[in-house]
Amino acid sequence: MIDAALQILVSSGYQGMRFEDVAERSDIAKATLYHYFSSKDALVAAALEKLTADVLTHLGDALDAAAGQPATERLRSLVAAQLRVLTVLYPEVGTLFSFPAPWPAEHTESIKAMRRRHDRIFREVVDEGVAEGEFDCPDPAVALHCLHGILNHASIWLRPDTDPEGRTRDAVVDEAMRLFVRS
Repeated sequence: MIDAALQILVSSGYQGMRFEDVAERSDIAKATLYHYFSSKDALVAAALEKLTADVLTHLGDALDAAAGQPATERLRSLVAAQLRVLTVLYPEVGTLFSFPAPWPAEHTESIKAMRRRHDRIFREVVDEGVAEGEFDCPDPAVALHCLHGILNHASIWLRPDTDPEGRTRDAVVDEAMRLFVRS
């Protein structure tokens, strides 16, 4: 149900998502869908929260894999994981969060909170890298905005089938890291 809702949100937007379509794509009766979700907004909220949790899990796994490494390597791991999320695992993230259509007021604050949870992971590593002298970016906040711009835009043009060995993704990660480490 959640996956069906996300697919429809990506293809049709919030306004175009109907309970009937989600039920049909999930191969269940509409009444069954109402058993789990009291409204379209409840389903949308659950779908967005699940997607956010999945993305944060992937980023957390990337940080865990780089535990004990300098901030530069942890950020590189995060950037690579985010790029993989956007281009391979969950391309719908870009549509729903990076280039979102207007959301109804009842979802605006929760979406902002989801973005803040996501961005905090990157900001903490960058702040640590700046404090330790690893990163030489003059304005970390601007560098982070640019980083997310690079990654979000890559979700438009970088497709897994055109980069099966990941060389282009690796090049994007290398270039994105130049925002923080110039030497």
